[in-house]
Amino acid sequence: MAGSPMRKVALRNLAAHKVRLALTLLSVVLGTAFIAGSFVFTDTLQRTFDGIFAGQAKGVDVRVSPKERQAQGVPNNIVDQLQKYPGVRTAAPSVNGVVVLLTPDGKKAIQTGGAPTFGQSYLPPERAVAEPNKFVEGVPPSKPGEIALNVGGAERAGVKIGEHTKVLVPSQGNPLDVTLTGIYEVPSDTGGFIGVLFDDVQARKLFTDGLHVAYVDIAATGIPGDQLRDNLAKELPNLKVQNGDQVRADLKKEVSNALNFINYFLLAFGAIALIVGTFIIYNTFSMIVAQRLRELALLRAVGASRQQVGRSVVAEAFVIGLVGSAIGLAGGVGLAFGLSAVLNAFDLGLPTGSMTVLPRTIVVGLLVGLAVTVLSAYAPARRAAKIPPVEAMREEFASAGDSLRMRTWLGAVLAVAGVVLVYLGAQSTGGDAALTVGIGALALILAVLLAAPALSRPVVGGLGVLTRPFGPIGRMARNNAARNPRRTAATAFALTLGLMLVTAIGMLGASAKASVGVLVDKGVKSEYVLATQQFVGVPFSVADSVRKSVPGVADVVGIRGVGFQLGDDQIGGTSPDGPLDRALNYEILRGSGTLGDRDMLVSEDEATKRGWRVGQQVTPTSFDGKKVPLTVTGIYRKTPLLGAVVVSPAVYREVVPVNLQRNIVVLVKAQPGANLAEMRADLEKVVEPFPVVQVQDREEFKGAQGRQINTLLAILYGLLALAVVIAILGIVNTLALSVVERRREIGMLRAVGMQRAQVRRTIYLESMLIAVFGAIVGMLLGLGLGVGFLRTLRDLGLDQIAVPWSQLVLVLVSSAVVGVLAALWPGVRAARTPPLAAIADL
Repeated sequence: MAGSPMRKVALRNLAAHKVRLALTLLSVVLGTAFIAGSFVFTDTLQRTFDGIFAGQAKGVDVRVSPKERQAQGVPNNIVDQLQKYPGVRTAAPSVNGVVVLLTPDGKKAIQTGGAPTFGQSYLPPERAVAEPNKFVEGVPPSKPGEIALNVGGAERAGVKIGEHTKVLVPSQGNPLDVTLTGIYEVPSDTGGFIGVLFDDVQARKLFTDGLHVAYVDIAATGIPGDQLRDNLAKELPNLKVQNGDQVRADLKKEVSNALNFINYFLLAFGAIALIVGTFIIYNTFSMIVAQRLRELALLRAVGASRQQVGRSVVAEAFVIGLVGSAIGLAGGVGLAFGLSAVLNAFDLGLPTGSMTVLPRTIVVGLLVGLAVTVLSAYAPARRAAKIPPVEAMREEFASAGDSLRMRTWLGAVLAVAGVVLVYLGAQSTGGDAALTVGIGALALILAVLLAAPALSRPVVGGLGVLTRPFGPIGRMARNNAARNPRRTAATAFALTLGLMLVTAIGMLGASAKASVGVLVDKGVKSEYVLATQQFVGVPFSVADSVRKSVPGVADVVGIRGVGFQLGDDQIGGTSPDGPLDRALNYEILRGSGTLGDRDMLVSEDEATKRGWRVGQQVTPTSFDGKKVPLTVTGIYRKTPLLGAVVVSPAVYREVVPVNLQRNIVVLVKAQPGANLAEMRADLEKVVEPFPVVQVQDREEFKGAQGRQINTLLAILYGLLALAVVIAILGIVNTLALSVVERRREIGMLRAVGMQRAQVRRTIYLESMLIAVFGAIVGMLLGLGLGVGFLRTLRDLGLDQIAVPWSQLVLVLVSSAVVGVLAALWPGVRAARTPPLAAIADL
């Protein structure tokens, strides 16, 4: 029965402080919503993709395909053998490839964001094995020059049955003139996907070398499908033989892996939000307990035990955690909607569906929210229960706490350990190095958490120069911020953590753009670069047209991507269609840069790793398993422009499937004295039939890469904004509580003549100092960690370290403004404190 009155005390205390309750609830809601939202978002995507893949390979007993996607495909002679194989009723070959759907005038590409645009062969039902597409309008294509589109593709293109349009196949020449004959449905026809169906004869001409097909779907007869699969797997050891369930499982696994990355990414930011929220809640309960010491001491004096007092505080936290987590779960669904809308605004091509809330999301959200809140309240509750009643009733301000010496020394030890780990990790590259830096980062964050109270006094004292123009009001604000270092540090830490990440990510973006800039400036000799925005590649015919019809051109070099297998490893490189040394700067360290049909240039790192030397013959294999004997004629200094190896166009055509053949970029070198303005105009005329291809000079090419980096960072900053919002709410919360704590002090100041405007100004300046303190510590921490992490990425081409100084200055000024804005409501509340009532308040 003893617990019942204490529960009533706890609940009545919550009801009596509605504003404080709302602010504390909000921090729990936001943190829990981020965790729940990440689960809801990825679960929704997963279920939508599951719906899409449920229709894949439906009705297929066996599918025969190459083991690697980059392979040429299944040879036609194998297709012929499959048609006659015992137990095979029908063997339906299929081909596909990347295409770009254009507007009817051919001047504009139909944008699809990150979603693919695929061309595929259409087989009539009597020749097909998989369930046929359901046509909602028109008829399937029956001859070359006819196409069918999925519903979403037709809507995006704005083309109707019987109308003409154009399709660009990057591996081919000029855009094709086609007529739309039908519109069909696909599962979850959203997200920007465009599926173009061609007549089988034309599809084979567009997407194959005439000797292979992409895969073969098989219908069994007379024997079970799994038995046929096993029989074929023994006959075709060099190909992948699967049943329909295995095909769907592979597709789902690929998507799940991609979604796991997104999930980890979102959960990391959810953890950041919860960490920030944790310190806000902890700080809140510490101040609440300090303000209620007399009340709790009185409870002790009338018979309440230590355990009962502690439980009453924890009970308040339990109620706040339960209610806040429940609201946060609902908010998580809204957050998932918002995140989906943001990603769709960037046109990333993700499919959409109804929101999916699994039981796991509810359980995790409630448990995390409750655990964080209760654990945050446990320490101050335990401290309150230990204070003797008489001492507590005498104490006026209890929030100053004990000596900071022990935690400061511990923070210093962690700081040294963190710096050493970051330094050691930055000396090498790869996952282990990044992990070492990450552990060092955690140690430094904990060091700041522990040592920040001791650090706040000298730093805030130094920042007092900002408040000096305000005279006595400014000195009072500085003294208030420095008087309770625990509260100042806890309030600033939320902002410190957010701005640490903002700084580190800002450095990542600036360094990536600087690395690209240096790479282009030092590596690219050509005056113009022909490139695409949609990563579909530049058709070979574009380079041929430039060579033939643009005056003043000295060299045209197409850069193509190529890959090989070496045992279990895959290596990637380039193949130039022209004199590589005329278009790019690269340094040959040993041997010669001459590249014959069966020669290969190798980067220094790859040669060292493989033990290769000049003159040595090596035999990588294509993704079809074909051995490709090559001779190493030169070793060059590693550069991201070339990759690990460079091979001839003859080798490129031998190992890369026809439907994947295209230039990544085309580099155009002008003759000495050529009129560059006229040349650009001529180049733009050449690429006019290819709307995806853009003519860029070196500066424009760097700018285009920078915009892509900015797009990625925009999503990161959007997620970080939530952590910063929580930090701002934490400042509001702490200041509001500090006004309550200093009620008698403010009342005394008002009684001796301090005006309301002066009270407000004191609170504003105090908040500004706390915010600037948190921002400075966060930016310094972010700079150090940013350098450490960037050093571990230098093998990926991020070899330049740049600091976005203008951004950091803006962040610092914004932090001061945020500090003032966060203090508006607490300042007004403090100014309205009745002097006599506050002085008489016990």
